[in-house]
Amino acid sequence: MNLKNKKVLVFGTGKSGTAAARLLQKIGASVVLYDENKESDISAFKDKLYKDETPEGYFGEFPKDKLDRISLMILSPGISTDHPFVREVKDMNIPVWGEIELAYRCSKGKIIAVTGTNGKTTTTSLIGEIMKVYYKDVYVVGNIGNPYTDIALETTDESVTVIEVSSFQLETIHEFCPDVSVILNITPDHLNRHHTMENYINLKKNITINQDKSNLCILNYEDAHIRSFSDGLNTKVMYFSGEHVLENGIYLDGDDIFYRKNDDIEHVCNVNELRILGKHNYENVMAGVGAAKAMGIPMEVIHEAIISFNAVEHRIEYVDTIDGVSYYNDSKGTNPDASIKAVQAMKAPTILIGGGYDKGLAFDEWVSYFHGKVKLLVLMGEAREKIAETARKYGFTNIIMVDNLKEAVRISAKKAVSGDAVLLSPACASWGMFDNYEQRGRMFKEYVRELGK
Repeated sequence: MNLKNKKVLVFGTGKSGTAAARLLQKIGASVVLYDENKESDISAFKDKLYKDETPEGYFGEFPKDKLDRISLMILSPGISTDHPFVREVKDMNIPVWGEIELAYRCSKGKIIAVTGTNGKTTTTSLIGEIMKVYYKDVYVVGNIGNPYTDIALETTDESVTVIEVSSFQLETIHEFCPDVSVILNITPDHLNRHHTMENYINLKKNITINQDKSNLCILNYEDAHIRSFSDGLNTKVMYFSGEHVLENGIYLDGDDIFYRKNDDIEHVCNVNELRILGKHNYENVMAGVGAAKAMGIPMEVIHEAIISFNAVEHRIEYVDTIDGVSYYNDSKGTNPDASIKAVQAMKAPTILIGGGYDKGLAFDEWVSYFHGKVKLLVLMGEAREKIAETARKYGFTNIIMVDNLKEAVRISAKKAVSGDAVLLSPACASWGMFDNYEQRGRMFKEYVRELGK
């Protein structure tokens, strides 16, 4: 679609929406901004866009008589495709794209796209670091916090773009086709938006929908949901496994990771060389190795990159040791499965800070991993009573309720003894208490550092 001089409606004015609007202006489209927040002021967006002028914009309710002028809607990932206004736009046969689709149609070069319930940010960052060692022009974008639309026009035929893609973003792709796709795992999450697990699985699978045999999809061999659809994919498939020695793929054997293609076996690394903790991170490394090999990078280059890689912020991130107690920030653990992996990675008796916004998920499996790991559970937020009830059902009763994160840190420090760990891994979203998980993680680190003063 040639968008020059076409009116394009951008629904949602956050980081993703404004980045999409900037790109649209650069390619000559006429942008119309819309947000449901009736308190917004259109003049506030003047400095955020490419052209130094106040854009056309509407807030609160969009005037229906303006829709017949719209050629395309760009939908921000925070807005569901089930939204009544989105359905109305679709009923008028106006195409609805996401920011990822828009950027893809404006970009060049090779694309590696990473999705999964957990581990996306770590794996995307790791792949990006490997690519930067070998390729000159590398961009790391997407759900990781850097809008793809901000760099799309900078890409060239020689560029490599590594994209973290969420299920929200996969709702609105049409032609998006990565050269290499990665699906790390699929466990229950965002069911308040996607309604059923089947819908959620199909959205993750969407990352492969336009791929063919010239492309590659890297999959977790141990994930039952992934295995259920892997044989039906149109693309080439490579597996990674933390449990089985594979005839082809990347696998963990004891403490060593290997890459095998037919009879050719290469040693990747010993996991004790890595700076990131936990078996889930070994899986992230294996997925990254698969992507790097698919891009033609020699194993010696891959090895040096992965053993130099540090944990990303907010993902089992070491903060400090105070009075013999180690503090870890896993604010990105926004669902039970992510938090399970953080709990498993702890090697010391652990005081676990959990709770937050309830996304409608069950906490039973999470609680089942407390035995032998968690000595005290400190709970906050909307979900605290639900989590406490689940914990008591399984016989875990050492629970303290708090009203906020600062109190949680103070109580944890008071109850901890030398040799313990304090882990923030909420298993819940941050909404209602914080703007996002990043703010929650930064506040946790600030409160921890205050303990040492």
